Amino acid sequence: MDSSVDGAIIGMGYVGLPLAREASAAGLSVIGLDVNPEVVEGLNQGRSHVDDLADADVAEMLGRGFWATTDASQLGRAHTIVICVPTPLSSDGAPDLGPLHSAVGSVAAHLRAGTLVIAESTTYPGTTDEEIRPVLEAGGMTAGSDFFLAFSPERIDPGNRSFGPKNTPKVVGGHTSACADAAEAFYSRFIDTVVRTKGTREAEMAKLLENTYRHINIALVNEVARFCHDLKIDLWDVIAAASTKPFGFQAFRPGPGVGGHCIPIDPNYLSHRVRARLGYPFRFVELAQEINGAMPGYIARRIQDQLNLDAKPLRGSAVLLLGVTYKPDIADTRESPAIPLAKALVQQGAVVRFHDPLVKQLAIFNQDLPRVDDVDQSLAAADICVLLQNHRDYDVDAMSAVSRRFFDTRGVARPAHNVQLL
Repeated sequence: MDSSVDGAIIGMGYVGLPLAREASAAGLSVIGLDVNPEVVEGLNQGRSHVDDLADADVAEMLGRGFWATTDASQLGRAHTIVICVPTPLSSDGAPDLGPLHSAVGSVAAHLRAGTLVIAESTTYPGTTDEEIRPVLEAGGMTAGSDFFLAFSPERIDPGNRSFGPKNTPKVVGGHTSACADAAEAFYSRFIDTVVRTKGTREAEMAKLLENTYRHINIALVNEVARFCHDLKIDLWDVIAAASTKPFGFQAFRPGPGVGGHCIPIDPNYLSHRVRARLGYPFRFVELAQEINGAMPGYIARRIQDQLNLDAKPLRGSAVLLLGVTYKPDIADTRESPAIPLAKALVQQGAVVRFHDPLVKQLAIFNQDLPRVDDVDQSLAAADICVLLQNHRDYDVDAMSAVSRRFFDTRGVARPAHNVQLL
């Protein structure tokens, strides 16, 4: 009996698991590989650990034959292997390809002739050709003839109810035309639109351009927010007015900083690559990183200014942070600006607590920041409440009405004497 499967997806996180779900729903036989035994056990018992999939979704996948494993030898059964592992930054700001190298090594150890290998992990241009292909070819097979190799950047937007893996166009770049043909044929089985690029470098660069565009424009509006405050200009009104132009303008909004797995990370991959390969800086990215990275400190100063109006020092004042995830309505705190903000406030002696309907623990300085359960009582008790993330569970106007001071970094609160907007 043929024990092969259509696809094996390495990395059962926010990218790999939704991808596996779409492939499974389309009738493909899929297995998921992950290095975390707890994740694997949970999936095989029908438990989801990502925001975009419920336990019922995982149960449906299991009913269609999906299963998860830590056993890399299972990769040898797959016609297509998709790599969806994280690509973080190292402590010195350089790309950390350790997880990717580990995954590629596992693929190489079990690579069969005719297998299609696709990397979805975001990285700098040239990674597929320079880092992945040599490892896969070390066993004697050649990409494009003995096996197929492609890059297809993930475009997952956690919490997005309008666009998911199926209806978000899939960019694909192959090492050769035959590789691109194979990748397009695979994704076309369960994704509506496949967009081909000239090669893997173009596909790698496309993802970095998308997120660099966002990073730079967020930095622009964050800097505009700072001087609009000093000039006593209502930036939120300015954005609303500019947004009425039907062409040539896309609205970006300021906030306490940027977070998540893409915006703070991906542009730095490109900036590092430009410096390392070409010897000069990518000045837009470096400036954007400087501006966005400074926003938590700026928010801390604005909080201090508000407390000064009540003749209260920041030291000893009770500060309640509302919403500590990096984006609304998901439970992900990766790179959340709430973390450096909380650190800055604690270092200056503030008594900081947080509330978030989706987050039970938030660690700073290797210890948990105190979390409040009764948000209504805590709002009235705090010297200042700071809205960092506007979750749908929050009634912002009701919350601001019972607060002594309410600092809204998202521009959603109704104007009032105790309300200050970023």
